[in-house]
Amino acid sequence: MAVEKVNLAKAFARFQDQWSPKIVGEINDMHVKLSKLQGEFVWHHHKDEDEFFLVVKGELTLKFRDRDVVLREGEFAIVPRGVEHCPVAEREAHVLLFEPKSTLNTGNLRNERTVPKLEKLY
Repeated sequence: MAVEKVNLAKAFARFQDQWSPKIVGEINDMHVKLSKLQGEFVWHHHKDEDEFFLVVKGELTLKFRDRDVVLREGEFAIVPRGVEHCPVAEREAHVLLFEPKSTLNTGNLRNERTVPKLEKLY
């Protein structure tokens, strides 16, 4: 089996759509995803999955009911399962996500932002 490397800048350049995560790798039962985010997402939670957000470019605010956590380039946060949150990016942010394969981007909600089948970039 060959070991492949992924250049994040080149991977982000392969797509333009926002709030639609792309799979760039798999490890055990987890997906490594890239997403471009801009504007406000939806308030949601994930009953059974934790979420890892790493900001590669830009700035992302994770809103919680009791506070906001601002992530800048090179910073990450883990949102524990069951915690309601709402990601917001004033300007386009490039984010790496690491989460179980079962994770639906809108968590407990199903709406126009739900991406049921993720595209694989690699």
